[in-house]
Amino acid sequence: MRTVKLGNTGPVVSAMGLGCMGMSISYGKPNDDESIATIHRAIDLGVNLIVTSDAYGSGVNEALVGRAVKGKRDKVLIATKFGNLALGARGGDGSGAPALTGGHPDYVPQACEKSLKQLGVEVIDIYGLHRVDATVPIEDTVGAMKRLVEQGKVRYLQLSEAGPDTIRRANKVHPIVALETEYSLWSRDVENGILPTCRELGIGFMPYAPLGRGFLTATMKTLDALLPSDRRRDHPRFAVENINKNSNLLKPIEDIAASHQCTPAQIALAWLLAQGADIVPIPGTKRRVFLEQNCAALDIKLGADEVKRLSDAFPLNVTAGTRYPEKQLKALGI
Repeated sequence: MRTVKLGNTGPVVSAMGLGCMGMSISYGKPNDDESIATIHRAIDLGVNLIVTSDAYGSGVNEALVGRAVKGKRDKVLIATKFGNLALGARGGDGSGAPALTGGHPDYVPQACEKSLKQLGVEVIDIYGLHRVDATVPIEDTVGAMKRLVEQGKVRYLQLSEAGPDTIRRANKVHPIVALETEYSLWSRDVENGILPTCRELGIGFMPYAPLGRGFLTATMKTLDALLPSDRRRDHPRFAVENINKNSNLLKPIEDIAASHQCTPAQIALAWLLAQGADIVPIPGTKRRVFLEQNCAALDIKLGADEVKRLSDAFPLNVTAGTRYPEKQLKALGI
């Protein structure tokens, strides 16, 4: 497994990580045994970056990751996040309602303690703010996160879905080693402002949903491919009026995949990896077979003409529909 340094000040990580959200929520029925086996297989393949959040099932996913890495803690870097209360609120009174907003300085240590307990670890390798709290200055939130580093409970800090100004302000309080934000062929918004800011400041980039929530695998061209309970049915890009339009974009990926005798998913990942050595994709899966395919994308070398063909086929804003439902999109604040 190829390794890279995560930003100028971060740890050395595998060139591809493993996102764990779908193991517990959103995409079909959970299968804990297969999910744990997938994490174990990832470790065997040299994947050391395991990514979760306290919002994924209100701590359920952290507990799953904790079980999977037990006895293997020295082989992995655990990245978890806090503050996305809209997705997974956890209050201290047992009601499920948070007593504080997600970025409140007093909430930060509370969230950290819960994550440490659910992961079953003494220190979190990379601790991130899952969603920027518009009601709290980012300096206050990151200041509280910095104190966790000073206390030895956290090693490195990251942000998720933050804009350029927020990234700059946060990085002045404490070095931010990575930004975790959606980035793929059909979500290239970060190229205008966000990614250049990270590069200017020496901050690594961890693209989540690098396969367009599975769409770039070219296996879900109609809604029939999704279970009735699948959360993607609520996403505008998967709406009936949009999914047919978006399916028309896939042919270049499929053609290039055929020429390389690999899957469209591997081509989509290879394109992302070709965008720079500071890009560390974190595709999510709960199945070993897809994990192995994703990791094999590291060995695919696209020609400059192929990279250009894909880039030209997926210009900014070509995708029909926004990447989140309107309410969630507004909550991003970027």
